[in-house]
Amino acid sequence: MFKKPTREQALALAAVFQACHLVDCLANSGEAPIVEITTSMAALLNQNPSSLEDIYGTPDNLQLGADALKALLGVRRNKTAYSLNCLTYALSVLSIERQLNSRSEMLETIAQGIDSANRQAEHFSIVHDNVFANLAGLYQQTISKLRQRIQVKGNAIYLQQPNVAERIRCLLFSAVRSAVLWRQLGGRKYHLVFHRKALMAALKD
Repeated sequence: MFKKPTREQALALAAVFQACHLVDCLANSGEAPIVEITTSMAALLNQNPSSLEDIYGTPDNLQLGADALKALLGVRRNKTAYSLNCLTYALSVLSIERQLNSRSEMLETIAQGIDSANRQAEHFSIVHDNVFANLAGLYQQTISKLRQRIQVKGNAIYLQQPNVAERIRCLLFSAVRSAVLWRQLGGRKYHLVFHRKALMAALKD
């Protein structure tokens, strides 16, 4: 009755978890690895990918997300450095993606905003402060207006810093983008419940 998750679905879901883990890092320490942030930002800005590799590069770029996914959703969940906040954010992102899917006008606004951010990134870089600020503003104007919102938990000292808050919004934005891809590839929430072993196996391939 239920189709088992594929490797491509597992990688897209790992990208969701990777972005959410980076959100948790920023919220609690004010820092997160720039290499993984760059991967998330590249995925957000790539609106017309030719393949999964075109979005994320090699699977190694999603290793952090794969580890988080295995630790938090494994058949025997590991009590590791990956916070349950990451799992909460990821599940919320999957729900938000479904809400967004029915909002065609909002999707068009997002597409236009990302086009603008891409032009901006050509002059600076995809991890420039101006690009973060632009995309964070777009997130506030669109996804933040949906019925369900993500309440990020962490240290108020960092959450109140504008540059940290902007990066958090951009990473949540990227997580939603990867959730869209996950669903387009056939990913479904029942995979997280009924096919966790198959999901873990797909990540190992």
